[in-house]
Amino acid sequence: MLKKFLAKLREKIAPAKKPASAAAASTPAKPAAREYDGRRQGGDGVRRGEGHGQGRGGYGRGNGDGRGEGRSSRGSSGEPRRDFQPRSGERGGRGAGRGESGGSGRRDDFRGDSRGPREPRERPVIDKNYDHPRAAPIKPAVPIEVPKMDTAFTKLGLSDALAFGVQEMGYVEPTPIQAQAIPVVLSGRDLIGSAQTGTGKTAAFALPIIQKLGTHGKLRCLILEPTRELALQVEEAFQKFSKFTDLRVTIVYGGVGYGKQLEDLRGGIDILAATPGRLLDHMEQGNVSLANVDILVLDEVDRMLDMGFLPDVKRIVQKTPNTRQTLFFTATVPPEIASLASWALKDPARVEIGRQRSVAETIAHAFYPVVASQKFDLLQLLLEQTDFKSVIIFARTRMGSDRIADRLQRKGHTVGVLHSDRSQRERIEALEGFKSGKFEVLVATDIAARGLDIAGVSHVINYDVPENAEDYVHRIGRTGRAHASGDAFTLVTEEDVRDARSIERFTGMAIERRKIDGFPYIYSALFDEKAQAEVAAAAAKPVSRLHRGVRR
Repeated sequence: MLKKFLAKLREKIAPAKKPASAAAASTPAKPAAREYDGRRQGGDGVRRGEGHGQGRGGYGRGNGDGRGEGRSSRGSSGEPRRDFQPRSGERGGRGAGRGESGGSGRRDDFRGDSRGPREPRERPVIDKNYDHPRAAPIKPAVPIEVPKMDTAFTKLGLSDALAFGVQEMGYVEPTPIQAQAIPVVLSGRDLIGSAQTGTGKTAAFALPIIQKLGTHGKLRCLILEPTRELALQVEEAFQKFSKFTDLRVTIVYGGVGYGKQLEDLRGGIDILAATPGRLLDHMEQGNVSLANVDILVLDEVDRMLDMGFLPDVKRIVQKTPNTRQTLFFTATVPPEIASLASWALKDPARVEIGRQRSVAETIAHAFYPVVASQKFDLLQLLLEQTDFKSVIIFARTRMGSDRIADRLQRKGHTVGVLHSDRSQRERIEALEGFKSGKFEVLVATDIAARGLDIAGVSHVINYDVPENAEDYVHRIGRTGRAHASGDAFTLVTEEDVRDARSIERFTGMAIERRKIDGFPYIYSALFDEKAQAEVAAAAAKPVSRLHRGVRR
């Protein structure tokens, strides 16, 4: 009864409609206003949400496909807002004028609100105007006369062409991980491998894979990487190692357009490096089939699981043949990875080179105690007094990275920034600019701490102490690579003392404390030997992580 009464009331107070002209009659009427405030994508765009809100100002309605309209039921409601841009697959929109917001929305199956499952971090907004930066099309290398080779690599079972290519790149002797992993991969056995960073892990699986694939055919090797930067790096390594073969290599990853990736996939490839999110997109669209994959490589598995890719990884693995050879490379083997390995691998061999908590012997370490308010001033003085070729500065947060970069730029430094909030174009420009020498400083979060191989990094500075001691090993592993020397400096505040001592226990090193002469230090307990002893005694006591006040 109330609904009928309200309907009649609206008919009475609604203004009379003017007759439409012939031109207007032929054109479909547009809503009085379009407004929509996108909140969250509903799943993969399949779910739709709808919400209604009615108040003094009028009646508002929003559809989950990104469209919204509002109309005023009273002349006093004012103009509807027009400053909201549509987004796809979202919750119900706002009412027009002063109307209250639409409800939480419903899915088509009436089971709750329209919010979908949480997406992994590698599902970014796509920059369709930016394609992946591969200047040359995928082509087989021009055949050349390969000489007979007799090197340490041929003794591992590699072909003359591969040994020749490796020699052309300047490699003489295989690293320990290569010497142990290459024969296992060539034998066809599944493998779980781990080694400290900077030991040539990529070549340890790339070289035998190229050897096994032989000549150009179908997609037979898939390498999954947790980040776009690592996928680009692995693809580049495969391109170099396969220079004297006719194998075709390409890459797919998120954050860029589909054009070049589709062109490469349809042109026929043998080896594909990919991030899980974009690969699933291509699989769902029918752009790529994994039916002929003979070798599956899961690189940085622990990092992939940390980023929430486990469901995606399982979906991808299930699409590959059961007869495949599977290679795992991981820094640690927590229960989740052990469970995944038992499901995906068959009687794997294990290759472990050194402790994962160990660091390269060519790296010099130092802690610089400082109060939090003086951290940037000390960083600036360190950069002024240090003769560095290129330096990576690690911060704990994305906002912190941006602030450090802005302040360094105002001080006259050339700076690149690398973190997950940057677009793919910005991330690649920062990385390539740092590699080429355009930027002398790269400010980054831990996205750059795993696996990135950047030649010539002379210094790593931890502006923020990593919360996880293992992350310290990965961060400083960006310097001192391939037996080169490097320096690792860490700024330590009073709040960081416990984490700093955790790093020392984890690595088994007593790291030197340093002070810079002439710096106007503000007094801190960090500089008091008695206070330091008390802090050390307190740090030795086991404390629940719930009471540590972990910072994010």
